[in-house]
Amino acid sequence: MFSSLGVRNYRLFFSGQVISNIGTWMQRIAQDWLVFTLSGNNPLALGIAVALQFTPTLLLSLWAGVLADRVDKRRMLIVIQVVNTVLAGSLGLLDLTGVVALWHVYLLCVLLGVTSALEVPTRQSFVAEMVGRDQVTNAVALNSSIFNMARIVGPAIAGFAITWVGTGWLFVANAVSTVAVVVGLAMMNPAKLFRGPAIPRAKGQLVEGLRYVRRRSDLVTVMVLMFFVSTFGITYFTSLPIVAANVFHTQADGYGLLSTLVAVGTFTGALASARRGIKSRPRVRLMLVSGALLGLFELITAFMPTYLAFGLGLIPLGFATITFLNTANALVQTSVSPEMRGRVMGIYVLVLIGGNPIGGPMTGWMADAFGGRSPFYIGGAVSLVAAVVCALVLIRRGGVSLPVRRFGNGLRVLKRERV
Repeated sequence: MFSSLGVRNYRLFFSGQVISNIGTWMQRIAQDWLVFTLSGNNPLALGIAVALQFTPTLLLSLWAGVLADRVDKRRMLIVIQVVNTVLAGSLGLLDLTGVVALWHVYLLCVLLGVTSALEVPTRQSFVAEMVGRDQVTNAVALNSSIFNMARIVGPAIAGFAITWVGTGWLFVANAVSTVAVVVGLAMMNPAKLFRGPAIPRAKGQLVEGLRYVRRRSDLVTVMVLMFFVSTFGITYFTSLPIVAANVFHTQADGYGLLSTLVAVGTFTGALASARRGIKSRPRVRLMLVSGALLGLFELITAFMPTYLAFGLGLIPLGFATITFLNTANALVQTSVSPEMRGRVMGIYVLVLIGGNPIGGPMTGWMADAFGGRSPFYIGGAVSLVAAVVCALVLIRRGGVSLPVRRFGNGLRVLKRERV
């Protein structure tokens, strides 16, 4: 289950992420609650904050993918994390001094969106450089496990810490935790990285990446389904504070507990993905099934009558969500050529996160117009339909072409997977 931790460079990265991700989730909860408080519990204000944070992805992620193929990914990640430290510390200072206003948080959302648009394609493609192709699936799953372990610990701490000390100290804590990532990256041995060939600056590289994806039916399937599920289905993270406050009338600790219950499911799912990644390659069938289950569980959870029942419904929803995300990520990482990985991951991040500027305000609007539960049952229905339609299309076409490396002569051949 932990085979990729045998690589020293990845161990350093993994250790830094364990600490930093807890801080990130503490800040995420604090940021959402601060927006909700400053706006007078306005769901639309929360949707605007999400849109501002993810709009830069629409503008920058494709270009960031090209940049990731050109530059030293390790050094780029160090610079980005230093900037994130400054941003989190600045908002914490504004909050602690009592001068924070809603526009300050909105500005932070935009700036964090810029760094995220640059960081995510670089970090995703850097995984393969740390561990090599054979360990990518396991490393992706372990990344998800620590991310979701942090999603358990971070919201649990944040929910109670906000009640005790307010949101400001959580921003400061995140700034301090980000230092762990910088230290881990700085301690790596660059000579032990599995680097692809250097990609010189040239015209048309972005278009080349788009054409590469268009020619691959397996990648097109992943991208299309990911867009619909992430834009409409995986918006429940945004609507959780709305449900906690406006449906079940709880405080910050109630929101933190709901986030933790989601994370119990995602953490369990990530560990299962890590175990599965040792034994077999990622499969399109698993991606389609987990996407359908995500929609189904979200739809069922939407109608749970009590706070406890709703919270318990979030556990299988979290499991299906992380299984879907990990499988899609691993499918992309393991099936692209090294010189194209950054550009393809830029496209992947665009469809994964780029729908949030639509989904964020839409979630707030739906909750305001149709009630706090509506983002769950609408998003669940769209995700379920999208997964079923993609499966039917692939069945009609007789499967999907998946590239497999023939190690004897280094050539790629196509293998047909039945859905």
